[in-house]
Amino acid sequence: MRTAVFLGAAVSLLWTAGAGLAADGETLASVKSRDMLNCGVNPGLIGFASPDANGNWSGFDVSFCKALAAAVLGDPRKVAFKAMSGEDRFASLSGGEVDLLARNTTWTYLRDTELKLDFAGVNYYDGQGFMVPRSLGVSSAKDLGGASICVQTGSTTALNLADYFHANMMDYQEVNVDSNAEGEQQYLAGACDAYTTDRSGLAATRAAFANPADHIILPEIISKEPLGPVVRHGDAAWGDVVRWTLYALIAAEEYGVTSANIEELSKSSESPEVQRLLGSSDDLGEKLGLDREWAKRAIAASGNYGEIYAATIGEQTPIGLARGLNAQWTQGGLLYAMPFR
Repeated sequence: MRTAVFLGAAVSLLWTAGAGLAADGETLASVKSRDMLNCGVNPGLIGFASPDANGNWSGFDVSFCKALAAAVLGDPRKVAFKAMSGEDRFASLSGGEVDLLARNTTWTYLRDTELKLDFAGVNYYDGQGFMVPRSLGVSSAKDLGGASICVQTGSTTALNLADYFHANMMDYQEVNVDSNAEGEQQYLAGACDAYTTDRSGLAATRAAFANPADHIILPEIISKEPLGPVVRHGDAAWGDVVRWTLYALIAAEEYGVTSANIEELSKSSESPEVQRLLGSSDDLGEKLGLDREWAKRAIAASGNYGEIYAATIGEQTPIGLARGLNAQWTQGGLLYAMPFR
């Protein structure tokens, strides 16, 4: 209950402290004027968003920002990545410091309504889980009664944690951390018995350990965590640009358009869907305030959704995430792009 009160107060404080609304078309005009996209990302979550020693960012979320920059500005390199903590991300977006969040952020009712934010879609269907040292001898989250658990403040994770333990009539000790980096540090130092966050985040965190095999992710999934890019409320035109760039990447995979064959298909494909997507027939970009090849550039930047997934967080990477719910709808998953017509 204490956590719920804290989060509710934080939500109200953020909005009353000056979170603003964007005017329709304002963000796209600003991005074009400065010739740079400001993208809020995780401070460092391997596979999703992390910088190397030279400050070059890579990852699943980073690739989306590059695709958006390619669509809007014609160059995937025109992105300034801003590291955002879980607590300051929404204020930074509302205050105009960034043009969007691409930062493993869960779409929830209060974030949509009270924070006045718009989620442009879902780019990863996730769920909260638990990671424990193998030496703890635990095989189920229901064995964690009385355990100390590291959890990030200012997140939906703490509420889910409280709900799960209450429903299962178990006690626990909450160890608050401000970031995934601190959570990893405290967990490895033995300050908590378990670490809880989205399962994708747990997989990414474990992959960075010196001995990943010494830690296990428990089988229980205790929440729905639909993650996706977020923009300010009020600027529907910018929301459309972000939303349809995401759909372009998803549709490209469904239609078999890849970074390797995109040039050939843009000239020779007889598929009406592919022709519209790549600007070979209808000029769909005009409706967004962009040119006709915006989607083609977005796809070419880092590949279609499947290519991005495989290169950053897929089963052949250290993160090792199977597609699961994030497979195309034609392959038993939930991934579904709205029609380009």
